[in-house]
Amino acid sequence: MRIGILGLGRIGAFHAETLSGLDAVDSLVLADPFADAAKAAAERFGGEVADSPEAVLAAGVDGVVVAAATDAHPALIVAAVEAGIPVFCEKPVARTMGEGVRVLAAVKDSGVPIQIGYNRRFDAGFVAARAAVRAGELGELHTVRSTTLDPAPPPAAYIAASGGIFRDCSVHDFDIIRWVTGREVTEVYAVGGNRGAEYIAEAGDADTTGAILTLDDGTIAVVSNSRHNARGHDVRMEVHGFKDSIAVGLEDRLPLRSVEPGVTFPAGTPHDFFMDRFAAAYRAELTAFTEVVAGTRRSPCTIEDALEAGWIADACTLSLQEHRPVTIAEVRAAV
Repeated sequence: MRIGILGLGRIGAFHAETLSGLDAVDSLVLADPFADAAKAAAERFGGEVADSPEAVLAAGVDGVVVAAATDAHPALIVAAVEAGIPVFCEKPVARTMGEGVRVLAAVKDSGVPIQIGYNRRFDAGFVAARAAVRAGELGELHTVRSTTLDPAPPPAAYIAASGGIFRDCSVHDFDIIRWVTGREVTEVYAVGGNRGAEYIAEAGDADTTGAILTLDDGTIAVVSNSRHNARGHDVRMEVHGFKDSIAVGLEDRLPLRSVEPGVTFPAGTPHDFFMDRFAAAYRAELTAFTEVVAGTRRSPCTIEDALEAGWIADACTLSLQEHRPVTIAEVRAAV
């Protein structure tokens, strides 16, 4: 099949490399507002360069991958759907929930499949955790712990446009908690602080946060995030039930150092970047998209799924700002 890619920055180029190695993909059509980025990707991974998103959509592509800046996501999703072309879009659907709701309204009856990029749904550990929960191996759940710790903060320009740590980082934890447990979040309470880069505080954001999520069956989920984890990129989950407990990410490349006498775990080189930690998951995610394009698989992460994680992020943002519990119903009603 022939796949278009809109946006050839860091993640777009990474997707181009991944797609070029998939048996199902015969050719790529690439476009980026910076023509040199598209040309460089074409030289490295093959494919042809188009001069605009419209040219990509008119180039006979079977599917399109949107890896452009967040502000461009709504228009590109709608354009692909109007052209009848299945679309994969990196999260988020839009910068704000209001925009995301409008995108959903514009495309929901189109019949064109849309997949949103939440790569943890394709990581082997998280897949195994979901299977264990769904099989009843843990019994009823009572506690979930989810962690995302980055080795260093992103640049100031990224922070200023990100929408905040809950919307661009924690949202992965929110999505995977919903996906693994099969439950919805009803209420949140969030805290945050600034102990590092001054430009994060100047942007009105926090660099380290914690959130308590109450799920609809009473399970408590604890989410911990930071822009400052000197040992590496740390992504983990614990799921505790009345029959058993399991962990995702408890492996030799875990960026954590034990100080217990005689303990040598973890013994490997710590993960230092999200592309390193989730390389296999990204490949599985884009393989799934080729199956969506081929019509052999339904979207494994819909716009509706992505918006649910977004509501949780908005609730946490409001909770941090106002120092109080916030229900998901409250933020939904405000849009």
